[in-house]
Amino acid sequence: MARLKLYSTGICPVCEKTKALLDKWRIPFEEVRIDLDRAALREFATLTEGARTVPQISIDGRWIGGFNELTELHMEGRLDTLMEQDDS
Repeated sequence: MARLKLYSTGICPVCEKTKALLDKWRIPFEEVRIDLDRAALREFATLTEGARTVPQISIDGRWIGGFNELTELHMEGRLDTLMEQDDS
């Protein structure tokens, strides 16, 4: 199971860009479509404390933010560190 969850919708161009970057960086992820699943929408709202935009991203159940925060973590080298950490 992927440690990174990407909350998205089917009509979000930034979500597509985020998925392309994660693929490019070879980071496995689970896409959660909040427009198709009410339970996923509730999970999204709880995790993100009511965020109203997608994409939103979590790693090991910890919310890290959206596209900008993801790219910032990557540019600072902290994304690799987060992904290398053992979640045990």
